[in-house]
Amino acid sequence: MFDMLKNVIGNLTKRPVTRLYPFVARKPFDIDRGHIENDIDQCILCGMCQRVCPSGCITVDRKKGTWTYEPFKCVICGVCVDKCPKKSLNLNEHYRSCTDKKYEVCLEKPKVSEKVGA
Repeated sequence: MFDMLKNVIGNLTKRPVTRLYPFVARKPFDIDRGHIENDIDQCILCGMCQRVCPSGCITVDRKKGTWTYEPFKCVICGVCVDKCPKKSLNLNEHYRSCTDKKYEVCLEKPKVSEKVGA
């Protein structure tokens, strides 16, 4: 009984364990991974990232020349970054703020003009 009373009084006098997120952002850990970024100019749209992604958050369409990424599906494992043959993918370490809307990132590869010098 005394142990329980001691615990209750201790909990009343200490600050809460929970964070006030999203109002107060936590300090990122040293090994935080952030989110995926693609340098579309280096990307060859080979689809390797799409094939190795365990959560299926990356879609590559070679015909349309697009690379699409769904951040809310991504588990930030980094497999796509490791397997990218051109190293166009990287894990950005910037903190992503909370949001109540789902979105996706769609990058389009610039079309190369077939008429050179015209």
